[in-house]
Amino acid sequence: MSAIRLLVLGAVKMHGRAHGYQVRNDLEYWGAHEWSNAKPGSIYHALKQMAKQGLLAADEIAPSTAGGPPRVEYEITEAGREEYLRLLREALSTYDQQTDVLSSALGFMVDLPRAEAVELLRARVRGLDEWRASVTEYYTPEGGPGQLGHIGEIMHFWVHSADAGREWTLGLIERIEGGAYVFAGEGEPFVGVLTEGRENPYATGPRPDDARTSQGS
Repeated sequence: MSAIRLLVLGAVKMHGRAHGYQVRNDLEYWGAHEWSNAKPGSIYHALKQMAKQGLLAADEIAPSTAGGPPRVEYEITEAGREEYLRLLREALSTYDQQTDVLSSALGFMVDLPRAEAVELLRARVRGLDEWRASVTEYYTPEGGPGQLGHIGEIMHFWVHSADAGREWTLGLIERIEGGAYVFAGEGEPFVGVLTEGRENPYATGPRPDDARTSQGS
């Protein structure tokens, strides 16, 4: 799974209606340009592609004040919401997700009911346990990596990564079950997007009008 689809769909959904620079600004605000492939070109490409696929609805509004093409604003469609929730659920429950995909899902997990988020995370723990059990049939971490020569360091790394992932996931489950965060249907959610006109201290690109002129979004 690519993190960019989940990130872009989630960012548009949080705004309700957003243009490309807003989505880019939010993802940079979250640091996604550092831990995922959410670079400017990938964001604008994803917006256009998902509009073609019917996951986003694109509307042209007033032309850029810098003299560029009309700005395009996007809204998530019903098909887009279904795809967003599918990606989110898969990212939380699958034990072998890439770090950027899991990180993206953590940013949106509160869009799910609390009980469902917990169950998806428990599915991740079960997957980690099953993978570890299958590996340790022929590799025993307690024997040390040297039992397979230096190649043993590979399995040593993956088993320890699985153990750390399991411990972290169980800790997250405990925090969620203990009442942390506001999940779907529980009240006013945490707002993780920048409002129009609010400066992004982590912005890496040009101002909005310059961005629209160069990107057409």
